[in-house]
Amino acid sequence: MTVLERAVRGCVPGLPDLPPEAVTLLVEVGAPARLGAHLRVVYAVACELTAWLAAAHPALVFDRAAVVFGAATHDVGKVLHPRELSVPGSLHEPAGERLLVQRGVPPRLARFAGTHGSWHDSRAGVEDHLVSLADKIWKGKRVEDLERLLVERIADVSGIAVWEAFVSLDDRLQELAAGADDRLAFQNAFPV
Repeated sequence: MTVLERAVRGCVPGLPDLPPEAVTLLVEVGAPARLGAHLRVVYAVACELTAWLAAAHPALVFDRAAVVFGAATHDVGKVLHPRELSVPGSLHEPAGERLLVQRGVPPRLARFAGTHGSWHDSRAGVEDHLVSLADKIWKGKRVEDLERLLVERIADVSGIAVWEAFVSLDDRLQELAAGADDRLAFQNAFPV
């Protein structure tokens, strides 16, 4: 088993394996193990977040499969812009979207590579917001404006007060953020 394969699948409590189609893609494009580990932790958080949302706020309709696929592939463009594995940058976003489309991923799924860093964009919907949120909360980062978009949507479709939606989401995000140190340690155990 290669280092990348150990990063994306294997027995790690609380970290589901990346979906096989994401693993195949990462192997084919020669992704670094650190990128595979990052995608795995964001995917794990997206799985937990979407499962909770579906149970706690069933009126919020979203494509769960699209969200978790988006989380599993959102940073694939970093194989083309490897510097962005260790320093901030956004060149990987449109590059990742193009790469996914070129490899046969439907544009509706490939878009997350392009929108995860620009969740405020007009083309971003609730699925894009969820991928962006998973990409922040995995390391314990809270982004008030991003969370507000989701809170307002939950309140609107559920017919509850904004403050109730906020408390509900905030509680869950705090729980998810509590695992950030373990996820960071897992990711950083793999080479760039």
